Amino acid sequence: MGHDDARWLPTRRAFLQGCGLGLGSVALWSLLQRDGGAQAAASKRPHFPARAKSVIYLFMAGGPSQLDLFEHKPELQALDGRPVPASILRGRRFAFMDLFTREPPLLLGSRRSFARHGQSGTYVSDLLPHTAGVVDDLAFLHGVSTDVFNHTPATLFANTGTAQFGRPSMGAWVTYGLGSESQDLPGFIVLQSGQGGVCGGAPNWGAGFLPGQYQGVPFRGSGTPVLSLASPRGMSDRTQRQTLDAVRDLNAAHQADAGDAEIATRIAAYEMAYRMQTSAPEVIDIAREDRRTLELYGATPGGMSFANNCLLARRLVERGVRFVQLYHGNWDHHGAGSLNLVEGLAACCRETDRAAAALILDLKQCGLLDQTLVIWGGEFGRTPMGEPRERPGRNHHIDASTVWLAGGGIKPGQSVGGTDELGFSATRRIHMHDLQATVLHLLGLDHTRLTFRYQGRDHRLTDIEGEVVHDLLA
Repeated sequence: MGHDDARWLPTRRAFLQGCGLGLGSVALWSLLQRDGGAQAAASKRPHFPARAKSVIYLFMAGGPSQLDLFEHKPELQALDGRPVPASILRGRRFAFMDLFTREPPLLLGSRRSFARHGQSGTYVSDLLPHTAGVVDDLAFLHGVSTDVFNHTPATLFANTGTAQFGRPSMGAWVTYGLGSESQDLPGFIVLQSGQGGVCGGAPNWGAGFLPGQYQGVPFRGSGTPVLSLASPRGMSDRTQRQTLDAVRDLNAAHQADAGDAEIATRIAAYEMAYRMQTSAPEVIDIAREDRRTLELYGATPGGMSFANNCLLARRLVERGVRFVQLYHGNWDHHGAGSLNLVEGLAACCRETDRAAAALILDLKQCGLLDQTLVIWGGEFGRTPMGEPRERPGRNHHIDASTVWLAGGGIKPGQSVGGTDELGFSATRRIHMHDLQATVLHLLGLDHTRLTFRYQGRDHRLTDIEGEVVHDLLA
């Protein structure tokens, strides 16, 4: 057979398979780089000098009541139990609207006591004594608004910039834009605690239409950090490495033919999982911390808690992880059963207050606070009106939640924005897209330039909105 016979000429698939660890590896690396699937770990240049290198986002799922934690409203206290003025409700929509249409809803003053704290004189309720101790390290955003009033779409909106499923999360956008400084851990890690879960589930930390390696990786606080991470019983490291090499070469050959970016993601995932077999068990082992640090957080090695997750978040950013998101559930205090503003809210605060404050103190002591942006908030706030239920509770409110930030590039000891005397309407509109734009800005990313072309148009985290809240910046 002559060499000019087309059947003799090797295909790209055969060429790569035959090259093994030689030119095949070079081709593999080229493919991975081309499709963005190499190391999501590789750091990328920001648009401009960054003030923060990493983010820890403490997400209180369910909508914490700003009126019982951070917003002291004497006028609301004075009008407790009186019908809300009809003019306030005109044109407004709420969850459980039927509860507000049967009879005029009554204003509900807070059952908590408030005091000023720190040199900044910031009001914090008695439910958060540890947070009160670090207020001079925090900056508060009051009157943060969003667009949707039910949990799943509002949680998606806070995390992905839209109420629709299938869009990239903030952590995915950040790792897409910046990569990560960790070679042995994912760039975006998710930790969960509390009851009730997260409305919307995994899409809140998904990659959407971005390459799959940018999605958040859920870690467990004990046992195997990631499900299916451990090697099968009886498989040696050498055998596993040979198997992974063979699978990698097969995937690379398929990638050369198909040009599918998700194949590159699969290759990168196998390699990351192999490295994580060593790095992940070490990083979740908080028993390596000294006794003083464990007591500061209230953390217990081997347990599953918000305290353990806060300590783990510090360990993760120390190792170069770009974005760590902590979800704590059960903040939906309407007044039904245990989900009320008395025992229910107090329980959530006991579970989170000490550890959130400890995270600020620990990052500061370790010299990491200046380069780590810490965010605390939920998907929306709560109304100044109560609900006709068996215990005190508040409805969802999209116009006036409170968020605090600390660390990387934030000017501490201040409050930005505000609400009226009843805590109903914002005196200055700060939208969730403004918060997202500000987070990206602190990381050196222009939210209008961080885009990805999908289905014929350029998408971004902030859609067509978003203004950086410059008052927050140091």
